[in-house]
Amino acid sequence: MRLAGRWSRDGVRGCGVARALRGLGKAPRAYVRPRTRDLGRCPGGPLGEAPVDLHDLHDLRDWLPRALGVAERWGGQFGPYETHDAHRVRPEAFAEAFDRLAKRMDHNYPFFHPRYAGQMVKPPHPAAVTGYLTAMLFNPNNHAAEGGPATTEMEREAVAELAGMFGLAAHVGHLTTSGTMANLEALYVARQLHPDRGVAYSSECHYTHERMCHVLGVEGHRVPADAHGRIDLGALEEVLRGGRVGTVVVTTGTTGLGAVDPVHEVVVLARRYGVRVHVDAAYGGFYAILGRAGAGGVDAAPWRAIAECDSVVVDPHKQGLQPYGCGAVLFPDPRAGRHFAHDSPYTYFTDAELHLGEISLECSRAGAAAAGLWLTLQLLPLTVDGFGRILAANRRAALRWAELLEGSAELELYQRPDLDIVTYFPATADGRLSSIDAASERLLRDGMTAEADPVFLSVLRADAEAFVARHPGLVADADAARVMRSVLIKPESEHYLPVLHGRVAELAARGRVAP
Repeated sequence: MRLAGRWSRDGVRGCGVARALRGLGKAPRAYVRPRTRDLGRCPGGPLGEAPVDLHDLHDLRDWLPRALGVAERWGGQFGPYETHDAHRVRPEAFAEAFDRLAKRMDHNYPFFHPRYAGQMVKPPHPAAVTGYLTAMLFNPNNHAAEGGPATTEMEREAVAELAGMFGLAAHVGHLTTSGTMANLEALYVARQLHPDRGVAYSSECHYTHERMCHVLGVEGHRVPADAHGRIDLGALEEVLRGGRVGTVVVTTGTTGLGAVDPVHEVVVLARRYGVRVHVDAAYGGFYAILGRAGAGGVDAAPWRAIAECDSVVVDPHKQGLQPYGCGAVLFPDPRAGRHFAHDSPYTYFTDAELHLGEISLECSRAGAAAAGLWLTLQLLPLTVDGFGRILAANRRAALRWAELLEGSAELELYQRPDLDIVTYFPATADGRLSSIDAASERLLRDGMTAEADPVFLSVLRADAEAFVARHPGLVADADAARVMRSVLIKPESEHYLPVLHGRVAELAARGRVAP
């Protein structure tokens, strides 16, 4: 179904989308369109203390010319040739088109800035950008070694580092274009091993698992979550007892609440029933650095148990400072690679070792993603004193905000964070879920559309049962209500938190007295 529509003056998508969503049986969601702002106004306001420099642009101005130099020096050894006329464009036309591109890019949210505390998005590290763009000039394809011999080796090395982060003694795995693709491959292996059994997953897990079960023709078993957003062990055992499940999905960092499932307890339970365990660590996986070391106040048990599981997925393009298009899937048993066995009449000729495409469902994959990750890990190792410093700052910010929310008159903490996602809601006079839902929508919109000092948040739909379980004094006059959700995925949030909290509380207070 095509979702057609137009923008109204207040930036909300027009009636065409609403009609289409109603046709799908879904309520239309308000969407606040990003707009070009006078950035000169922001630095002088309470949330902006210095002009925006995208925090590492100066490094990139130095390194990107070097990236061009790498390609030029390498290419020069093959002798000159003339570019075909069909490729040539006039410099003036290029400049005009680039100006249009630059103008289009004004239509964006400030993901780089700590005033953006919405989704799990942040800019890639300069090392990731430099590595990616350097390799992109060669345009390698890591499907087969002949498509990218240098970046294939970088991918193998980077994937080995990720496996070590989870404590895997052995592994087979590769990078993917996304966590969705990585989870598809893990569930594909689950189906190959247990074709007559299904997959169990928590009601709080990422929606991709239900979708991928449908794609694979596998029966999905939705297991309720407990009052902390983690998979309910009693409900899980009841499902396993039926004998129709071959694999259980656990999540170390749900994308809604950031909750960490008790992997160590699920493993014991699953083995009792002869069931495999898959770990979706797409969002939270890098916290294994702190968790396995027992550092930063992170509970070690779930993270140490990942090494006992049958597959794990992680997204370096979330916590790992990579550009989007960088996920990974790992199997502790290298024999899992046999489920991807296939041949090609024109590839896989140049390397005695298995080509990455031979252990993957995907074919073409950008070798540049491997180069970006590899270079980043050369500078920020997967240790407590390396990447761990970033994660520790994120989590300190989340825990500190939880403390501020518990002492706030304008805002209430929805659930104490496990990692770096903070959930909260505006306090209302009547304590009704319908009032909280309306107040959350107002806070989201007011923050994003403010002429000066905007804040960019997100919302999460919480059903009435889950809401009242956490806050028994509320009145469940609606099936669900939206709460605010902030992902503090940038370490700069730690120092920025007092003004961010103050601004959000101010907006919530204004909303309470708004007509």
